[in-house]
Amino acid sequence: MADIKYSILEELGILSTSTKGWTKELNLISWNEGAPKYDLRDWSPGHEKMGKGITLKKEEIQELYNILGKLLEK
Repeated sequence: MADIKYSILEELGILSTSTKGWTKELNLISWNEGAPKYDLRDWSPGHEKMGKGITLKKEEIQELYNILGKLLEK
C-alpha cells in the first residue's frame, strides 16, 4: 500500500478526547499534496496515528453547517 502524505494546515477544533488520549478533531488538511479539505477524524496524541474519518469540501462543510443549524432550531 502506498504511503499517504498529509499536512495539517489548520487545527480548527477538538470535539472530544477519549480515555486513551485520542482526540476527535476538525482540521484543514492537504492529502497527498492536494487541495486542502476539511477533515473530521480521531487522532492519537502528536498526530502520529489516525482513525477513520470523513473529508469534506468547502461546499459540503457549508451544507453540513446549514443542516446542523436546522437541527438546533427544533
